[in-house]
Amino acid sequence: MHDGPSRTPLPVPVRRRLAAALALSAVLLAAGCGGSGDPAGAAGPSAAPADGFPLTVENCGVRTTYDAPPERVVTIHQHPAELMLALGLRDRMVGTAFPDSAVLPALRSDFEAIPELAEKEPSFETILDTEPDLVYGGYGSAFADNEGRSREAFADAGIDTYLNREYCAANQSVTMRDTYDEIRTIGDVFGVPERADDLVAELRGRVDGAATAVEGADRVPVFVYDSGDKSAFTAGGKGLGSELIRLAGGENVFADLDEVFGDVSWEQVVERRPEVIAIYDYAGAGSIERKKEFLRAQPALADVPAVRDERFVVLPLTATLVGVRSAYAVEDLARALHPESFR
Repeated sequence: MHDGPSRTPLPVPVRRRLAAALALSAVLLAAGCGGSGDPAGAAGPSAAPADGFPLTVENCGVRTTYDAPPERVVTIHQHPAELMLALGLRDRMVGTAFPDSAVLPALRSDFEAIPELAEKEPSFETILDTEPDLVYGGYGSAFADNEGRSREAFADAGIDTYLNREYCAANQSVTMRDTYDEIRTIGDVFGVPERADDLVAELRGRVDGAATAVEGADRVPVFVYDSGDKSAFTAGGKGLGSELIRLAGGENVFADLDEVFGDVSWEQVVERRPEVIAIYDYAGAGSIERKKEFLRAQPALADVPAVRDERFVVLPLTATLVGVRSAYAVEDLARALHPESFR
């Protein structure tokens, strides 16, 4: 059982901050010896706070005040890493972990340049070794208490944390507005609000363009297949995936499932007769071809329109989460559901 960070010696980030504070004190003391009439001794360039700081952010019940933009960040899970890269923050990233799909081509070279700390969630000690001042998690498991990575443990070590808002929206439906709000919040935290506004405008343009293209078309019934054999693990009505389908001119056949994800029976799938099956792709869930073969091989599904007509669309799981990929997912889905609207 992990007992949390040791109090002796001081954690690396605390030692680093203490050293920086002592160095700054020495500089200010030396400058003060020049006398009050010395302009150089009045205030150095680091004395004035950055624009927009201090900044206080409420995140999943944790209130954090940033005196300046974070400079050494570890991201856990892929979608926070891609969001930061899309905001041009590669130089602030000292480590990432748990990639679960191919990275967006435009971000690939920057992503590959960041040290990968672990294939899954890294240990608390591994993260501390990178001397971060912020850890940005994608799924709730980023800060798993039973693995010694609670947000309290990081706070005790002098490290700030931020969790993707999708995983603190208990009992609330997640929408594209959450994506835009997440981007703007991260932009504020890192002192780049203009970049965040530009990125939101670009992504909103993609979504609006796809939605406009399919406007007026009949809604296509869509079943999301994540995984499962004896039952189907699917996307419910509270997850962002359901809204992506709606924006793309479809209808999630399990939108009435009052969860982000949940299990349904294959009999229910047959009854709801989806015309398209969206298959979620991510590491550790089996290959897409294996999932398709499984669906084709089920006698009960033979007359389901999506299986009979082999209308499958593949979505990286990261594209259905609060992050920069969700806008691309709307485009991909719209083209798959209504190809006639894009000829």
